[in-house]
Amino acid sequence: MIQANKSAHQPIGVFDSGYGGLTVLKEIVKELPQYDYLYLGDNARAPYGSRSFETVYEYTLECVRHLFDRGCHLVVLACNTASAKALRTIQQKDLPKIAPDRRVLGVIRPTTEIIGNFTKSRQVGILGTSGTVNSGSYLVEIDKFFPDISVQQEACPMWVPLIENDETNNAGAEFFIQRHVATLMQKAPDIDAIILGCTHYPLIAKQIQNYLPQHVQLLSQGPIVAQGLKDYLARHPEMDKHCSKSGTRHFLTTDQPASFDTAASLFYGEDLQSEHLAL
Repeated sequence: MIQANKSAHQPIGVFDSGYGGLTVLKEIVKELPQYDYLYLGDNARAPYGSRSFETVYEYTLECVRHLFDRGCHLVVLACNTASAKALRTIQQKDLPKIAPDRRVLGVIRPTTEIIGNFTKSRQVGILGTSGTVNSGSYLVEIDKFFPDISVQQEACPMWVPLIENDETNNAGAEFFIQRHVATLMQKAPDIDAIILGCTHYPLIAKQIQNYLPQHVQLLSQGPIVAQGLKDYLARHPEMDKHCSKSGTRHFLTTDQPASFDTAASLFYGEDLQSEHLAL
């Protein structure tokens, strides 16, 4: 059982396997700047996309427990793979036993709840990592809310390493971006809304859009998750009271802070300083 934290500092935890969750945190801070935030990137064990369900669950739970230990009552899994492979088990199996008064939210549900507002053709596309696509989570969640929508998926395994190595502005990157976008659109030419089902992908959104018809909307998760979190806190004042509001941001990485800080600035949009976390 997680012990109640009496500290006045009770940040909202934001977790990702690496850097991508920073694109979500950036939008959350923009929408809710008054709250304290603690970001944890498990870079030493990234990427999660190709790992098994059990491994992703174990890693994610370990990081969530650490965020709880640091005073977080609310944790956002700003990672599609963790949301797809670990969130449901943590919510249903672990929280009732270890922290019944705390909550863990993901990024898939907020996106799928509103996708119906963005498509007239009722044909939707998903661009994501192999792990997210193979989990089928988007298919399941969209069907819950909009059973009339047909969903096509495309796994893009090369995109994350290209983005993390800042190798997106060259012919090689353009080849992989164009190929996956074309393959997705070939599956259903009437697609008029595409979810960027990886939090890295907003960094190449303009390049993706270049290979799409102008009417096709690209949906990045950051603004959607930020609005969803704002609505959640408004609906749950009992949780909001456990979230401190001093406007601070702290960053943890399981890898080397210097390396993390350099790459993280690409995703967060400004310089930051992290500290190392040994798990």
